[in-house]
Amino acid sequence: MNSFRQAVEARDQQAIEALLAENVVFTSPVAFKPYPGKAITAAILRAVMRVFEDFHYVREIADSNGRDHALVFEATVAGKKLSGCDFLKFDDEGKIVDFTVMVRPLSGATALAEAMGAQFEQIQQEAMAQIQREAAEA
Repeated sequence: MNSFRQAVEARDQQAIEALLAENVVFTSPVAFKPYPGKAITAAILRAVMRVFEDFHYVREIADSNGRDHALVFEATVAGKKLSGCDFLKFDDEGKIVDFTVMVRPLSGATALAEAMGAQFEQIQQEAMAQIQREAAEA
C-alpha cells in the first residue's frame, strides 16, 4: 500500500506533511490555479481532513516504477456524497511533487468548493505561519 494512503487513512497529519516535497504543486478540483509549495499544500490537506466526512479509499492504481499513483476515494461533504481521485507523482526520494485531485458529481464538487471556501482564511494563516516558522529556523 502507498505510504501516503497509509498516512491519510491513519489521519496522521505529520506523516502526510513529511511526504510532501518542498516544491510540491497541488491542483485543486475546485480552484483554477495550482498551489505551489509544501506549506500551502499541507494547510489545504488539513482543511480537507476537516471537511470530508466518511472519507475512504476504494482503489489504488500505480505504475510499474511506483512514481505515479491514482487513489480513488469516496467521501461526504455537507451531506453530499462524492467520489474522486488523488493523482500523486513521487520524486526519487519518495516525496510527492505533484498532487492533483478530481471529484464528481457536480453537487459534490459544489459542496466541496463551498466547504473549502469557508476554510480559505484559515488555510492561508496556517501556510503563512509554517513559512514563518521555517524561516526562523533557517
